Amino acid sequence: MSLIDLLTGNTGNQVAEQAENKFGVSKTQILALLAVAAPLVISYLRNKSQDAKEAEALNNALDKDHDGSILNDVSQADARQNEGGSILSHIFGNEKNTVENNLSQNTGISIDKIGPILAMLAPVIMGYIGKEKQQSNVGAGGLGDLLGGILGNAQNQAQGQNDPLSNILGSVLGGSGAQSSAGGLGDILGSVLGGAGNNKQGGGGLGDLLGGFLGGK
Repeated sequence: MSLIDLLTGNTGNQVAEQAENKFGVSKTQILALLAVAAPLVISYLRNKSQDAKEAEALNNALDKDHDGSILNDVSQADARQNEGGSILSHIFGNEKNTVENNLSQNTGISIDKIGPILAMLAPVIMGYIGKEKQQSNVGAGGLGDLLGGILGNAQNQAQGQNDPLSNILGSVLGGSGAQSSAGGLGDILGSVLGGAGNNKQGGGGLGDLLGGFLGGK
């Protein structure tokens, strides 16, 4: 399953409906959030996995808690929201508030709801990574390449599609430097989301894509 399949298939739609019912935020906004947050989470994890201890910790967490079953039973997402919050705190660290603020601005989801919704989405994103890990049969040493491959394949697939979610994902990956292993986490965040905000006034950027997609919400 590609990242685009996750966004546009049953799993993405079902978890978005679940979050819509729980938080009163439109399904369209939640899908837009997932389209930006999923590659952002994967990019941060790829960066972290360059450290052997972090890679081992991620490998253990995926083996223990993220076997991919959540993709077929998205009711787990609600039940695992607290766990999702802990996942995000570990991934983003002291940048978590900055990430949430940027995502809130770009999706129009209020700041009081963005964290809880992200926490609901996080176990789904981790379950997706866990399933890909199982299918690729890699250990801690192969996680960086696995995560980079997920991002690269998603970018290539997005270029061949013309649906709104693929366009958003392609914009995040194409102009983001998200696949670049150089630079710190702040570079990833700045290029993915900093540019997104700036592009709201410019032509054809992520902000425009999100605005077009969310315009019908």
